[in-house]
Amino acid sequence: MSDKDLQSVQAARDLVDAAHRAQAVIATFDQAKIDAISEAMAQAAQRESMRLAQLAHDETGYGNPSDKNVKNLFSAVEVHNYFRGLRTVGVVRESDSIVEIAAPRGVVAAIIPSTNPTSTAIFKILIAIKSRNSIVLSPHPSATRCVVETAKVMRDAAVNAGMPVDAIGCLELTTIEGTEALMKHKLTAVILATGGLGLVRAAYSSGKPAFGVGPGNVPAFVEKTADAAKAVRDVLAGKCFDFGTICASEQSIVVDAPLDREVRSQLVAQGAFFLNQSQAEALAKLVVTPQRSLNPKIVGKPATTLAEWAGISVPATTRCLIAEVGGVGRDYPLSIEKLSPILTYYVVNGLKEGSKLCDEILHYGGMGHTASIHTRDRNAALSYGTLMPAARVVVNTPATHGAIGFSTALAPSMTLGCGSWGGNVTSDNISPLHLMDIKRVAFETRPVTTASGNISQPTVTTTPSPQIDEAAVTALVDRFLAARKPPVEAVTNNAADSRDNTATNGQTPPETPLPPEPHAAVNNGHLTADFVCEDDVKRALEKGEKIYINARTIITPSARDLGDAREVFAKA
Repeated sequence: MSDKDLQSVQAARDLVDAAHRAQAVIATFDQAKIDAISEAMAQAAQRESMRLAQLAHDETGYGNPSDKNVKNLFSAVEVHNYFRGLRTVGVVRESDSIVEIAAPRGVVAAIIPSTNPTSTAIFKILIAIKSRNSIVLSPHPSATRCVVETAKVMRDAAVNAGMPVDAIGCLELTTIEGTEALMKHKLTAVILATGGLGLVRAAYSSGKPAFGVGPGNVPAFVEKTADAAKAVRDVLAGKCFDFGTICASEQSIVVDAPLDREVRSQLVAQGAFFLNQSQAEALAKLVVTPQRSLNPKIVGKPATTLAEWAGISVPATTRCLIAEVGGVGRDYPLSIEKLSPILTYYVVNGLKEGSKLCDEILHYGGMGHTASIHTRDRNAALSYGTLMPAARVVVNTPATHGAIGFSTALAPSMTLGCGSWGGNVTSDNISPLHLMDIKRVAFETRPVTTASGNISQPTVTTTPSPQIDEAAVTALVDRFLAARKPPVEAVTNNAADSRDNTATNGQTPPETPLPPEPHAAVNNGHLTADFVCEDDVKRALEKGEKIYINARTIITPSARDLGDAREVFAKA
């Protein structure tokens, strides 16, 4: 490693060690003190919100200061107010049978992205301290200064309220090696990872509990009953907010055919510009690299700048660029997540076709994140929501604002889990609840033993057992037993050794018939076995034969293990 890498690794180790010691102190604080510290940090972030927003814009070049200020205030005010009354110390819930007690996790490793650096830092610091953890931040290299300053603002306010100074740490020299050292440190308790897919995967492979979030490729479906004007206003509000840097922003607009003309008209009236085919191709070459990844230079830039870079002339009032595309996937470069004010446009016939296309869009880079629908039909919204592989399906609202809990009743958050669809451990909006362990003191509700010492029997509600065809079972067992009788030759050979087997009342016993084969039915030209044991499998292996089975075949566990391993079984 280079000197820079070594310095970053050592800094990460030192910060975690110091944060661990500070957390041991925080763990002793009562609820009133934790709440006072949280209040002080929230107020400080609120006061410095605009300055921090300007720092973020100046350093990263993404978005615009006014929208970044809104995001900062969302974290400092909305998130704080939502969780202000949440109990995170001692008993947090109690009933006669169960008492729940909150315990902090320890040191939180927080990875901060360049797209929303200051608002994410404010958010993660607040929820970590509220749940009595300490925190160490690792900012994206292109957003280091603004994140360091955000941490300082909140640390100073918290220290004045009684928090140990080392409870909030931040890497000032950020490298991949330093971030990995932070995540893998033995004293790191949990990771909050917001960033690129590679970084999130690194968090999950660190061996630590991690809340990682995946990318978004959000489709907005405008269903035939929607208010077209409001739907367009909402889509553009979400898409253009901070020039599209929030992962929950709309990436595609899917329009039901009956509303196509009206939606197009509203989009143009509200500042969108429809590209022709050659313009769309020129934009695609700018937005997507030859490796089919997003060009980071276009992230968070205004539509007019993107058009100029692509050699496209648009009105100065243009808010969003729209490209009509014929499908989703590698052959349609603009169907990826664009993180800028660019939308793809599709027309479909009905809810079923629209849902299918939105599902395809989510599968192409946005699994588990967010989908939106605009409709006046509640049943249509529920049907769409049932079909979407997304943790958040927002209705009649900008996807950006709805997903983070600004315009909906979802928990306000700047870290949105994508569930198993996106390879994440949770589908929740991350909150202080995810940074606490809950101990449950459970009292006995049902005696386990009786006076005699025997285990008491639980009350069981019985349901009638299914009727069994006893004759069929008997016949199956008889065939199996008959198949195991010794062959005629064995009986004949044994006759000389036992007079009891040579004659009955002076007569030779009748010839013993050959046992039936353990096959009972013919299916597709093959005899299928009713019952298979391990010996059957061994005989088949010796002869190089297959054993044909169907859904009714009974196979012993040992036969199943051997047969599956040696690929003896074949479906008839």
